[in-house]
Amino acid sequence: MIGIFDSGLGGLSVLAAIARALPRADLAYLADTAHVPYGSKSDGFIRGRVAAIGDHLAARGCRMLVVACNTATAAAVGELRERHPQLPVVGVEPGVKPAAAASRSRRIAVLATESTAKSERLARLIAAHAQDVAVHIEPCPGWATRVETLHADDPGFSAEVAARIEPLLAAGADRIVLGCTHYSFLTPILAPLVTGRAELVDVADAVARQCLRLAGPAAGGDGRLHLYATAQPERLRAALPALGLGWLAERERGQPALARI
Repeated sequence: MIGIFDSGLGGLSVLAAIARALPRADLAYLADTAHVPYGSKSDGFIRGRVAAIGDHLAARGCRMLVVACNTATAAAVGELRERHPQLPVVGVEPGVKPAAAASRSRRIAVLATESTAKSERLARLIAAHAQDVAVHIEPCPGWATRVETLHADDPGFSAEVAARIEPLLAAGADRIVLGCTHYSFLTPILAPLVTGRAELVDVADAVARQCLRLAGPAAGGDGRLHLYATAQPERLRAALPALGLGWLAERERGQPALARI
């Protein structure tokens, strides 16, 4: 079984990509909804949550862990690997490398949570893969919460998104990196803004390919999906069709369960 977790609903975009790439794998998705969002939390707090959730999923028999959250990856993926050296651990990083490689204008932008925007891991990623590219990091407070509450279709929020994106495009950015897994679900808002001027860069499929490479025995199973949340687990099932992922419900076994972590 592969354990996938995020602060809330954002990691469902990664779950969907993994489910498509590994149709036989048994999957467990855990949303830390009692502590969402992570973007405004301290690194110390996030490290504690990642350790506790990783231990919980490993104890339930997961043979691979996927940190489906950019903020949690930046703060804690290294410690999680040290904590569970026997398990493959896959993190999610903003797609700076592919964006920089594909950019023609040599200008890219990274949309990120407040925590990811100021993280050393993002700084190292830019230094390693985008030295010859102008990189604008754009913190987007509140965006993950909009997805989490399924209120991203509000006209006022669409105007806020446009106000953040337009200056990036005007400055010549031709690749817009989605630096939070929640932002994948904002594509209906973002795509019309950037069409013909820039491309969105999402890494969910790249994460799924990495899982395919590393899964080993965890790739086998009955194609089951188990949903867990640290608060209001019933919201997970309701969110699947609302986020265009109703097809995942066909893999679900049992009711979404409360994880007391």
